[in-house]
Amino acid sequence: PFLGGGALLFALDPSRAVVGDSNAEQVNCYRTVRDSVDELIQALQLHRNESEYFYRVRAWDRTEDYYQRSAVERAARLIYLNRTCYNGLYRVNRKNQQNAPFGRYKNPKIVNAPLLNMVSGYLGQRNIRVERSDFADLVADAKRGDFIYFDPPYDPVSETASFTSYEGAGFDRAEQIRLKLTVDELARRGCKVLLSNSCTEFICSLYADYRCVQVQASRAINSKVSKRGKVAEVMVMNY
Repeated sequence: PFLGGGALLFALDPSRAVVGDSNAEQVNCYRTVRDSVDELIQALQLHRNESEYFYRVRAWDRTEDYYQRSAVERAARLIYLNRTCYNGLYRVNRKNQQNAPFGRYKNPKIVNAPLLNMVSGYLGQRNIRVERSDFADLVADAKRGDFIYFDPPYDPVSETASFTSYEGAGFDRAEQIRLKLTVDELARRGCKVLLSNSCTEFICSLYADYRCVQVQASRAINSKVSKRGKVAEVMVMNY
């Protein structure tokens, strides 16, 4: 669940897994990489690292015909925006429209064909199921011995650090509590569960009955350079 960039999936390299996200654009992108990588690479080669062009492509999801575009066009747009926007930030507004600004990078690697082909081969040759799903629905069939990693939008560390906008609806504390109840149910079933989140008083209190390990994680995104660097996170586990 909360697949995002899939870092842990590719690091663990499982031969069998169920992965997913509630974000339709991300799921479409993974499926397109798996099923139509050659067409995707061709579509990416058409995109340009220019500010005016960037904002025109970003505005595609402001039009009524956006979902009439092909899966390849939409996947190429997501990768292009990720490669050329500020700090590779995936962010949407309440209408689920991407709103990260142009990054002004001199020579971003919009087309990384070797990486795309490698990921396509992995997803296509292994038993990896990619679903668009709410986190609770995705793990509904999990059974004893299964390993589940949750990487949800993090609890804000302050009132001004409230970025949860990977989806228009956001991910507030009511959702954090619903996630905790899902973790409880999985633990009762005998699943092995790992969850990462901000090391806030709310999260540490919420998971007080679990093993919680604080770690220092590097963060590169902040409007103030002085506030970038190591931040405290907590790894929650039932094992």
